[in-house]
Amino acid sequence: MSKRRVFTREFKVEAVSLLTRQGLSVAEAARRLEIGQNLLRKWREQLAAEGSRAFAGKAQPTALEEENRRLRAENERLRMEREILKKATAFFVKESR
Repeated sequence: MSKRRVFTREFKVEAVSLLTRQGLSVAEAARRLEIGQNLLRKWREQLAAEGSRAFAGKAQPTALEEENRRLRAENERLRMEREILKKATAFFVKESR
């Protein structure tokens, strides 16, 4: 059974820089680094999309992110409660007729 390789943030940034600074193709850079081409493409996309926040790992969420998560969960719970109340109201209106 093979072990899953773990790469540091610095390694990922340097791997992507092979593509941008040195102008290597994805295939050539992946071959030199002995990693998969799809993995290198994924890292390039992450770095382009997230910039300096890319490859942050499993860091603690910021206070704003935590509040956002909490509010989304509360919003979902309230939506479910509303749907239950709508169905119950419709049921009792139908029964009273």
